[in-house]
Amino acid sequence: MSHIRNRKHVSNRYLTAALMAAAVPALTTPALAQDKKLAGVTVTAEEDTYKADVVSSPKQTQALIDTPQTVSVIKKEVLQQQQAASLMEALRNVPGITVQMGENGNTSAGDTFQMRGFDASTSVLVDGVRDMSSASRDTFNLEQVEVVRGAGGADIGRGASSGYINLVSKHPTLEAAASGTLAAYSQGGARATVDVNRAVGKTSGLRLNLMAEDINAVGRDEVKKSGYALAAAYGIGIGTPTRLYGFAQVSKGDNVPDGGIPSVGYPGFNNATPAIKSAPRVDPENFYGSVHDYEDTDSSQFTVKFEHDFASGIYMTNTTRLSRTSLDRVLTGVSTGNAGITATNLNDRSTWTVNRSRQHVVKDNDALINATNFTASATTGAFTHDLAYGLEFSTEKVAVYGVNAVTLTTAQQANLYTPNPNVDLPVNGLNGTRAFVKLNVGSAYLFDTIHFGEKWLFNAGIRVDSYDITTTTATNARLEGDGTLTSYKAGLVYKPVETASLYVAFANSKTPPGTVNLGASTTTVGGSETSTNINNPNVDPTETRNLEAGVKWDVLSGRVSLTAAYYSTEHLNEFVEDPFNTGFGENFGKRTVKGFDLGVVGKITDKWNLTAGIQTMDTEVERGTTGANATGAVTRWSPELAATVWTTYEVSPKLTLGGGARYTGEQVRANTPGVDLATQNVPFIPEYWVVDAYGSYKLTDKVSVQLNVYNLLDEDYIATLNNGGSRLIPGAPRSATVTLNYQF
Repeated sequence: MSHIRNRKHVSNRYLTAALMAAAVPALTTPALAQDKKLAGVTVTAEEDTYKADVVSSPKQTQALIDTPQTVSVIKKEVLQQQQAASLMEALRNVPGITVQMGENGNTSAGDTFQMRGFDASTSVLVDGVRDMSSASRDTFNLEQVEVVRGAGGADIGRGASSGYINLVSKHPTLEAAASGTLAAYSQGGARATVDVNRAVGKTSGLRLNLMAEDINAVGRDEVKKSGYALAAAYGIGIGTPTRLYGFAQVSKGDNVPDGGIPSVGYPGFNNATPAIKSAPRVDPENFYGSVHDYEDTDSSQFTVKFEHDFASGIYMTNTTRLSRTSLDRVLTGVSTGNAGITATNLNDRSTWTVNRSRQHVVKDNDALINATNFTASATTGAFTHDLAYGLEFSTEKVAVYGVNAVTLTTAQQANLYTPNPNVDLPVNGLNGTRAFVKLNVGSAYLFDTIHFGEKWLFNAGIRVDSYDITTTTATNARLEGDGTLTSYKAGLVYKPVETASLYVAFANSKTPPGTVNLGASTTTVGGSETSTNINNPNVDPTETRNLEAGVKWDVLSGRVSLTAAYYSTEHLNEFVEDPFNTGFGENFGKRTVKGFDLGVVGKITDKWNLTAGIQTMDTEVERGTTGANATGAVTRWSPELAATVWTTYEVSPKLTLGGGARYTGEQVRANTPGVDLATQNVPFIPEYWVVDAYGSYKLTDKVSVQLNVYNLLDEDYIATLNNGGSRLIPGAPRSATVTLNYQF
């Protein structure tokens, strides 16, 4: 199978679509507040503040101030002000979340990130339902992003060692509103969005969201993001006790992916040849692939949601979703290990070359999920109970198509300092094989928040997941596994005053092998069903236990929320190599992550909005064996300190100014205890600060223009580094976006 493309002739079609979309008479996203019923009280989200009082999940029956867990809500106001177009850009508002590049020569696809020291990329939900997408998620159809930290097995099931993220979609209402944005980027490109809502009759509403973009990557030659998306939602019975919603979202991505640049010249770069070790950096804009590299993504979701308010006070919701994501990507990676750079003439750097590899990934993710939830309140004697209980059933499948290996010739390697992107490189064609994993899960859960006295709440929950998994390899080898997981949580809340809460909580989460990202393996060693591959479905699950104690306090008449928490997480039963039987593995490893989470969010005054957070992380492997998992190792990509702040001030009725900053501490790569860092290749990502600026001016009551300047101080930093230290993606240099917001 061959994939040869000429990007110079096709990339502008999305820009044309963006301009056409912007021509629709529509303007800034209206503040369509959604109500949520909590213990007989309706809490309405305020439209112009960064502070949220509740989250969207019906499982969370209490307001955030009475929820014994660290929860951050990134509202659409922040997304719009920052022009945060992707989930990863939105998550910059949560300290401590770090982005990963991939394993050694390979580059990760989609949203790949860590939270509190654990991979959280498979713990993403859309409207409370797990999303297994392999594509990068867009924010064009999002009302808000909810980040729940701490072991979340009782809430969402498998995985969720450090928490989970829920993306809340825009819903139809009975209001007539339309809005749109048109953004132009200093590095080249444009993006347009349209959001239209209309009432259809007295109790029905239709909402349509559109997005089109064609954007060059900041500071990177050839790399770009192009695509379009459509989301339509129709609601029947809005404002009545019985409501039915239908949602459909489709998106198409047609990108030029980024394989990164060689790490030569960066702090800690190592090479056996002194002349190469001391060589200067390459130009960070260099592109080491071919202009025919591509990343095609197709994503579709179809959802039906039924809600009913029973006269008895019980609230029921049932959600059914069918989804598919397809990825077809050809990408070029580079390698700068001791054998990665060829320098036949050490005195003439213009002749040096760097090895590169061709990567071709073709995969499909399919899911069918049904979730039913009930919430109710009851009184037994002196106790009041807020209950949430329900059932979930899902079938998920990942198919990965086999490709032929490609070895590039010496002539096809790239010049280290002046690579030529206008070159045809061979593509790893499909070889006709396919490996797939199918997972079936049935779940039941029950949560109860007990109110006793005027100052105490006790929260407890349990979830049982029964699963079976079938793996079929490219050679038709078949392996099956099944099991039952029990997850729980409990929290005690004390309210010294109505506007404050003190709490302590304990929760766990279990991760069976291969069933988070559906990566189970049939690999065996010596004929044993136990192998050193953690994805072998016959090894035992790992378990995460999290203890958290904190305080939440709403001040300034409830406009501002202050939060502080200490957390201590233990990851038990990690699968590591048997120290007495090389080549075999066993479940006995243990690692810990502990630290503090501090946050403030809300309206300091009528004109001043603020959201900020600080997180510390102290990680350690307490039981392990070899390499990065040996006793005493720290967890990769886990900064000891991280902080973020975003704030705006309304200078006048027409002018608003603001900005933000992000600090990320040193991220360790070479984490084998006792290793000599002088022998390692780029052993860590140095700490860095990034400062952004924002300004918005109202031209009329319905039209405004905003300016965003990113990396205002032009900080030179590493955004992501691969696990081998041989290549990286540099942080984006200073850039700007001008956006026209309009509404009618």
